[in-house]
Amino acid sequence: MKIYTKTGDKGETGLVGGSRISKASSRINAIGDVDELNAAIGVARTESTNNELDPMLAWLQSALFDLGAELASPPGGRISHSPLPADASSRLEQDIDRQTERLPQLKNFILPGGSKLAAHLHLARCISRRAERSCLALHAEEPLRQELLTFMNRVSDWLFVAARTANQLEGIEDVAWTASQASG
Repeated sequence: MKIYTKTGDKGETGLVGGSRISKASSRINAIGDVDELNAAIGVARTESTNNELDPMLAWLQSALFDLGAELASPPGGRISHSPLPADASSRLEQDIDRQTERLPQLKNFILPGGSKLAAHLHLARCISRRAERSCLALHAEEPLRQELLTFMNRVSDWLFVAARTANQLEGIEDVAWTASQASG
């Protein structure tokens, strides 16, 4: 089987069930941003080997793949997927609470950085916010399940807390924000 099919050469792509849409559509933008988030988490995982965060990162990658499959299965299509579990957001919330219990209380804003893993997780958090905005733009055109929207919001929360945990595991302090004194 060849990887190239030539079916997208005119700017369209196929969805689950066989329908075709523009590669510039809101649906494909959302799918692409979720895919980019998944790839960013994959990069972060290269820094998380033998780390307590890695099992949750692995689960999150699979959940994001499920979410992408759901986005690629529009309502009314021949095949419909809704594989993102309804309790996915609860799983993230429980893990956020678990991690937060062990972290020092935040007393100021923090900047992305610290350890390599934390920096990668902060970057993934930014990408997750863009993916969430893309899903919300699609939702404005074609309603998505509320569970999907809630999950996308929780992902960035989890990535923020995981970045702080990554720094703690490395014995590196979070990078505190201080007001810029630059003039000009």
